[in-house]
Amino acid sequence: QKYLCSNCNNILKKALQTLCGHRYCSACLTWIVRNNKNAICQKCKEEDPNILSEESLLAEERAFGDAAINKEISELRVHCVTLGCSWSGIMKDFEEHQSLCEYALIPCHTGCGHVVMRRKLADHLENGCVNNVMVCQQCQHSLASSEYQGNKRIPFSWYLIISSAIFFFFQQSHSTSSASKDGCRFSEVGCAFRGSKEKIKEHEKSSVGAHMLLLLQHMRQLKGTLCSAATAAQGFTPQTELNLENKLQVFENIVAVLNKEVESSNLEILAFRRQSELDQNIIRGLELKIAELHRCLMQKDVGLSSLHKSLLFSEQTSYDGIFLWKITDVGRKLQDSVTGRTVGLYSPAFYTAKYGYKVCLRVYLNGDGTGKGTHMSLFFVVMKGDYDALLQWPFRHKVTFMLLDQNNREHVIDAFRPDLTSASFQRPVNDMNVASGCPMFLPLSKLQSPKHAYVKEDTLFLKCIIETN
Repeated sequence: QKYLCSNCNNILKKALQTLCGHRYCSACLTWIVRNNKNAICQKCKEEDPNILSEESLLAEERAFGDAAINKEISELRVHCVTLGCSWSGIMKDFEEHQSLCEYALIPCHTGCGHVVMRRKLADHLENGCVNNVMVCQQCQHSLASSEYQGNKRIPFSWYLIISSAIFFFFQQSHSTSSASKDGCRFSEVGCAFRGSKEKIKEHEKSSVGAHMLLLLQHMRQLKGTLCSAATAAQGFTPQTELNLENKLQVFENIVAVLNKEVESSNLEILAFRRQSELDQNIIRGLELKIAELHRCLMQKDVGLSSLHKSLLFSEQTSYDGIFLWKITDVGRKLQDSVTGRTVGLYSPAFYTAKYGYKVCLRVYLNGDGTGKGTHMSLFFVVMKGDYDALLQWPFRHKVTFMLLDQNNREHVIDAFRPDLTSASFQRPVNDMNVASGCPMFLPLSKLQSPKHAYVKEDTLFLKCIIETN
């Protein structure tokens, strides 16, 4: 079952695997997607229509070449089911056999409507095909091949002369070109290619069509000569005709050899195409693996970044109720507060003890509420912590704020005790409670005063002390 297409139920051709894990022929998946909007995998529907997921949605870009299953299929043992044929082999050679099977039924290429075995096509063309006609060069009548020899106006010896002349060219071209070490065998009819034996071999395999055109042009040039030879053929003796028949057989053998070379070239081209398809499937598989690895690396980068932030947070976190907050770029942040671009700044969280209350500070450099535009406002925020269930509520510890004078002369100090009825100090329901503190902590004029060093090198320090006794 794993070798069968989920759509046509035949052996998979260029197998693609979808995100839901089922396999389709490449052509089948293309047809389904082209003819069905939001196509759903039929196998998923059959297995359990109640648990269909996004992975069951079919799209060519959501499928990838299954190189492993294609390799397994190419090595399956198979045999030809055509009546009379005994061929057996592996799947990767089967398409080649199909194009050559002598017992296969094929339509006559003349359009007569008959379907015959490949091995009997020549007999059909000679004896039974009504469309296989020839035009008599003397009387201009069209004759079937079976009637050709019966036309008394055109002796059979003439037919032999014409055939001999045509195949004589093949023999001359073959024998002359074979002796050349640096020229194409079809140089006699105008091919100018020259090179090493390997290059000539590649050239002759890839230029079959061009060489046939050159032969056709040369045959047309010989037409006049053949017509003259036809008149001379009237006096040929039976012995002469026998000799010509022998030559004709030789020439036919030469043509058969050339046909085999053409077939061999075609087989090599087919093999190259199959290998190219396998290589493309391998490349697509590698691209998918690279994309997956890239995604994993991105996830790891995110994890490392998160871990780095956690380490920094851990290094900066205080667990004794004393917190020192360094604020840099004060000038820019104050300007952002004035313009409204930044309303307030939150400090990192800190704790009253290892498993104590989780709190933080919030500062408005341009003031908030009653202090807006005139004072710097500083507030205390109780946050939701991991150990709140073990702590006493409401929060009742004294809080002291300090703005440090970096010349150690006159620190700004303010303190308050929590209002136990205020929602700001109850056990948090959300991430943090409403801030509470000093909206008029420090006049802005004093913050920038040259008499003090509250802001030095564009940096200020705020300190918070929580009495935990």
